[in-house]
Amino acid sequence: MASRIRLEDRECPLSTTVQHVGEWWTLLILHDAFDGYTRFDQFQESLNISSSMLTTRLRTLVADGLLERRPYQTNPVRHEYVLTERGRSLRPVVVALAAWGNRHLPPAERSMILIDAGTGEEAEPVVVDARTGRSLDDSETFVFAAGPAASEAMRARYTELERKRRARAAETGTAPAAD
Repeated sequence: MASRIRLEDRECPLSTTVQHVGEWWTLLILHDAFDGYTRFDQFQESLNISSSMLTTRLRTLVADGLLERRPYQTNPVRHEYVLTERGRSLRPVVVALAAWGNRHLPPAERSMILIDAGTGEEAEPVVVDARTGRSLDDSETFVFAAGPAASEAMRARYTELERKRRARAAETGTAPAAD
């Protein structure tokens, strides 16, 4: 029987990200934090989550540097959970996930939409390349490649994928995406 690979042992930014936000309560807590919730009772009421589960998830979010635990009352001591810069940087990811979900629902079935706060107009979030402004939806134009810290195995993986991509392009008569 093959041994199971631990997520933290995978050489991949996706596995690193999933370690931090892969548990579904985490995304829901972060979503509430983006909406301005900071207190335990606010999260608990909004999410209808057990105290023990919420305590565990909040501790993990603090340990991962996504939330900061701060006292807001001294007698008795009570804490709030405030997004850190690292936590705030996940907002586009959560927005993209919500947008993906909404794209697969009829408009009348969407319980939450993203709007422009100034105009009230519904926004249509897309993920784009910051340098060119082009949408990253096209899996032929934008592909993963080995980065500077890649192991030999990772380099071999992406060298082989690039070889296959070029072979497909040659068969179909289309030019491969520029490197």
